[in-house]
Amino acid sequence: MKTLLRRASLKTGLALAALTLTGASWAQSFPQRPVTLMVPYPAGGVSDVIARTVNTALGKHLGQPVVVENLGGVSGAIAAQKTLSAPADGYLLFQGSPNELILSPLANAAVKFKSEDFRLLQMISVAPLAVIARADLPVSNGDELAAYATRMAREGRPLTYASVGPGSFYHFMGEHMSHTLGVPMTHVPYKGGAPAFTDLMGGQVDLFITVFGKAQLEMAQQGRLKFVATLSEERLEGLKQVPTLRESRALKDFSYKLWTGYFVRKDTPEPIVQTLYKALTATLSDPAVRAGLEAQSQQVSRPLSLQEAAQAYADGTAQFRALAKTIQLQPQ
Repeated sequence: MKTLLRRASLKTGLALAALTLTGASWAQSFPQRPVTLMVPYPAGGVSDVIARTVNTALGKHLGQPVVVENLGGVSGAIAAQKTLSAPADGYLLFQGSPNELILSPLANAAVKFKSEDFRLLQMISVAPLAVIARADLPVSNGDELAAYATRMAREGRPLTYASVGPGSFYHFMGEHMSHTLGVPMTHVPYKGGAPAFTDLMGGQVDLFITVFGKAQLEMAQQGRLKFVATLSEERLEGLKQVPTLRESRALKDFSYKLWTGYFVRKDTPEPIVQTLYKALTATLSDPAVRAGLEAQSQQVSRPLSLQEAAQAYADGTAQFRALAKTIQLQPQ
């Protein structure tokens, strides 16, 4: 019996040693070719700009090029599913947010993955949000928006709001606003932010609750759309003339931000996770990356440990699952 135990112990030790050596080999050899950065929306939107701000510096820290791939549709779920279908080898990095990985599975019955299928490596930025409207919508703050939405609903012409697809963060915000105001609003889904803004400027849709960026500010200055309010706790620098929803009576508790981070499949080997994590963390302090993100009105995230990232992701998942119950969201 002792001999058998010694043999079993020896086999276990050899197996662990082999795993350790294999892990070390992964860490030393990864990456040996370009890494793909999957962006779950078409080119031209804020997500695409973030990726193209980050990819060069990230490639420098990895020692291999990082190539941006855009794949829109189903609120980012198509790109997320492609990431899960690829090998867990670190060569496909997903740029995501609660939008694609937490909310899509809650709102879209066709989405079969869950947020726990992914592992957050590092947050890169936090974006302020704003209620943006077609240029001729006759409202300029939260209370005026509430009154107008109520009147239009009574007249049988509920306000329409854009999103980047069913189950997206922007869809949740629209439904949450409708639920908070107690009036119906009509959801109009798009495949990305760029086509949504095209229709907003064309007057085909009334509202878009989305991230605030330099491009939207320029459009507003040109009279092509208007800012109604921001969802921040205080008025934003560069947008001081626009009130927050917190300043209103009807939507005083409506305050949110949207973060962007980098994910891999949850079963990605730990040595590869460590390599990607270190490169992403170094990228956060790159002056060109910080300047590029800030130019897009993105707030650069503070570096998180892997443990902090895991906790933040778990907390976000719990928060939005609770919100889905509050607004009685039904998967479609």
